[in-house]
Amino acid sequence: MTAATMPAPGAKAEFRSCPVTGLQVDLAAEKLIKANAVAAVVFLLIGGFFALLLALTRWQAIHLLPADWFYRILTGHGFDMLVAWIVFFEVAGLYFGGAVMLNARLIAPKVAWVAYVLMVVGAVLVNVMTLLGGSDVMFTAYVPLKAHPLWYLGVILFAVGALVAVILFFATIVVAKRENTYGGTVPLVTFGLIAAAIIALYTLLSGAVAFVPAFLWAIGILPKVDPAFYRNVFWSFGHPAQQINLAAMVAIWYALAALTVGANPVNEKLSRWAFVLYILFINLGSAHHLLVDPGPSFAWKATNTSYAMYLAVLGSLIHAFSIPAAVEVAQRRKGFTRGLMEWLWKAPWREPGFSTLVISMSLFGFIGGVTGVVIGTEQINMSAHNTMRLPGHFHATVVSGTTLAFMGLTYYLIPLIFRKELKLKKLASWQPYVFGGGMLLVSVGMIVSGLQGAPRRHWDITFTGAPIDVALPGAVHISLAIMGVGALIAITGGIMYLAVVLASVFTGPTREASRLTLVMSEENPLVEHAVPNLGKEPEGKLTPRGSLTLAFIFLAFFVVYYLSNWWLLGRAWYIR
Repeated sequence: MTAATMPAPGAKAEFRSCPVTGLQVDLAAEKLIKANAVAAVVFLLIGGFFALLLALTRWQAIHLLPADWFYRILTGHGFDMLVAWIVFFEVAGLYFGGAVMLNARLIAPKVAWVAYVLMVVGAVLVNVMTLLGGSDVMFTAYVPLKAHPLWYLGVILFAVGALVAVILFFATIVVAKRENTYGGTVPLVTFGLIAAAIIALYTLLSGAVAFVPAFLWAIGILPKVDPAFYRNVFWSFGHPAQQINLAAMVAIWYALAALTVGANPVNEKLSRWAFVLYILFINLGSAHHLLVDPGPSFAWKATNTSYAMYLAVLGSLIHAFSIPAAVEVAQRRKGFTRGLMEWLWKAPWREPGFSTLVISMSLFGFIGGVTGVVIGTEQINMSAHNTMRLPGHFHATVVSGTTLAFMGLTYYLIPLIFRKELKLKKLASWQPYVFGGGMLLVSVGMIVSGLQGAPRRHWDITFTGAPIDVALPGAVHISLAIMGVGALIAITGGIMYLAVVLASVFTGPTREASRLTLVMSEENPLVEHAVPNLGKEPEGKLTPRGSLTLAFIFLAFFVVYYLSNWWLLGRAWYIR
C-alpha cells in the first residue's frame, strides 16, 4: 500500500489506508507505535525474568536468592513491570488512539522521538543502577532508604518522557478536532484513553514532587526529606500510576469486544460517564496505602476510605456490566439466542482477543477489584496492609487484568500496525489460558498466605535468626507453593506470548492485513452475512439477560467476600 497524503488543513504528514479498518494511518505515528511497543516487550521480558527469581525465593521450599539480591531484584521487577512495560505500551496506545483512530496526524513526531529516548535512557539507567547495587529500595523507595542519585535520575527522565508523550496525545486530539479528521464525538476507546491521560498528568506531576527532592537529597543539595511527606506524595504517584492502567485497560476491553465479536456499547453515554467517575474519584484509592500511618487525620482517612463512598467503584461496575452486555447483544444478533448463555458458549473462544477479554475481566473483577475495595476499608486494612494480601491484590489487577489485556491487543496490532501476519496461531490461542491460569494461582496463593500472616516484604517468612520467635501456620508453605507453581505456569504463558510476538514481527514479509479475526476459520465477526440467522430474531431476544445474571453472581460474590473479611476481623480481636 503506497502512502497517501491526508486531505487535512495544514497537514504535512504521510498516511496509508488500512484495508481492514478503513482508518488513515500516519506513518510517523506508526513508527512511534512500533518503537514503544517493542520497548514495552523488552522490559516485559526483563521484568518476567526477575519475576521468576522472586517467585522461586518467596516459595519457601526453594528460597533461591539471598536477602540482598532478593530486594535488588524486587526493585528492578517493580519498576520494569509496574512502570516500564506498561507505560511504554500505554504510550503506544495513546499514539494509536489519538492519531490512528482519529485519522489524524501526530503532532510534533520529532518531539515524540525525544520523549521516547528519554524513556529508554531512564529505564535503562534504573535497571543498571539497580543491578550494580546500592539502590535496593524497591518500587516505593521510601525515605530514608537512599538509592544512588543516578537511580532517581533514571526515574525522573522516564517520567519526563512519558509526560511529554501525554501532552503530545492531547495536542493531537485538539488538532484533529480543529482539522475535522473524524466525525462527531471521539470513539469510546479514545475517550477512555483521554481519561487515562488526564489521570497520567496528575500522576506524573505528583511523581516529580516525590522524586525530585529525593534526587536532590541523594546528591547532597537537600539535607533531608521528610518521610511522612514523601509517603504522602509518593502515593499520589504510585497508586494513580495503576489507575492509568485501569482506564487504559477498560478502553482496551471495549476495543477487544469490538474486534472479536463486533460489539457496541448498549449505552455509550453511560460508559463515558463511568470514565468520568474514574477521572474524578479513582485517585482517592491511594489513601489505602496511608490508612496505617499516624500522620493523616481521622477525617482525612474517613473521607478517602473506600474510594469516597465507592464512586470510582461505581464506574467499574458500570463497565463490568456494559462490556459483557455489548458482547451478548452482538452475539444474539448473530442468532445465538437460546437460553441465557448460548451467546457465551458459542463465542469465539479460540480467538485470543476474546479469551483475553473474558479472562482479564474475570480475574480483575472477582479477585483484583473485590480485594482492592475490601483492602480500602480502613478497619480491614489495619490487619491486611503489610501482608501478602497486598501483592495478591495488585497481581490480580496489574498483571491478570492490565498485562493480559495488553497482550491480547498486541495480537491485533501486529497485523494492523506492524503489517505482519500473526505466526504460531495455535500458541496464541492457548496463551491467554496458560497465562491467566497461572496468575490465578499466583494471586490466590498470595492472598491466602497473607490471610495466614505471611509478611509482604520480608525475605524469609521463617524469620531465621530473628530475636523474637515468629511462627506462621504450616499451611502457609502450601499456599506459597501454590503461588510458586502458578508463577511458573504464568511465566510459561509469558514465554508463549513473546514467542508469538517475536516470530510474527521478525519473520515473514510485510503485508497488509485482510481480516480482523486471527485464528478462527469463520468470516470476520463484523460481517453480517457470516451468520445465517442474523437479523431474524425478535428484538426482545436481544436484551442482555445473561449478562444481568452474571452481574448478580458477581455482586453476590462481592458481598460474601466483604462480609467474610469483617468476620475474620472480629476473630482477630476476640475477647473472652
